[in-house]
Amino acid sequence: MAEREPSAHQFTFDEALGLHVPDAARFMDLEVPEYAYMFGFLQMDGHLAQGTGQKGQLTTELNIRDIDILRRFQELTPYNSSITERVRSTNFAESHHSATWTLCSLEARTKINELGLPYGRKSKKIQPPRVPFSRRDYLRGVIDADGSVGYTKPGLPFVSLTTASTAIAVYLCFYARKITGTTLHPSRNKRDGIYNVIYTKEASQALAEHLYYPNCLSLDRKKKAADSLQTWVRPADMKRAAPRIRWTQDKDQILLSAATIADAASALGHSAAACQVRRWKLIHGIVPSPE
Repeated sequence: MAEREPSAHQFTFDEALGLHVPDAARFMDLEVPEYAYMFGFLQMDGHLAQGTGQKGQLTTELNIRDIDILRRFQELTPYNSSITERVRSTNFAESHHSATWTLCSLEARTKINELGLPYGRKSKKIQPPRVPFSRRDYLRGVIDADGSVGYTKPGLPFVSLTTASTAIAVYLCFYARKITGTTLHPSRNKRDGIYNVIYTKEASQALAEHLYYPNCLSLDRKKKAADSLQTWVRPADMKRAAPRIRWTQDKDQILLSAATIADAASALGHSAAACQVRRWKLIHGIVPSPE
């Protein structure tokens, strides 16, 4: 029989003193870092199910190793909720021990649904909130739920996200560019139509340090992995990729009007090879010519 943990509303000593009591009026205020993180996590790993009438429930099932984050969700929620455990056989393990947080309150479900967690199948529908929200906390929740942080087999640090949502993939790339200076253009893979967004090396270090700041709400194992990325040092013989050139109409005009490729490279401050490739694309109509 599944074990059931106590409801979030059994008062603790701190609550008796008026400390840290969840406020229904501020529940899921996404400008509060903990709720922004929680909402991002629930969008990726939560499931809203609609029952008959006003019945329904929000559930999140995780490996038992991550039960502590479900307990934090329970503490942050000013409505009755429960955590249960079960052991079952799956395609990946004969014995899988998991924990499930369940919230049935209609008021709570309505608030979460209105913020952007749809009922039923949601993987392609979810998108960043349309209300003010704490962005890095939200994205940390997204990555904690459906991302990975660590080292590749060759020993390179990385932060990645796997998602079916175009809006989520694009938003992560948009936000991470401001932090890392790295420009990624996400695209679905051909095998299953999923986006695999990955940052490596210094970009992953910068992103991990920004998202997983001290004392933030997060999965403990992901926080430790994020901290470990900062120990990586680029080997002396590892070349750095040249920064991507952002071609503009003014640059294209200079390129086309220059007497030689060498003159264009000197005027633009780019390599002759890059200028030659761009000029060829302009001449053959691969890219639009400047007006």
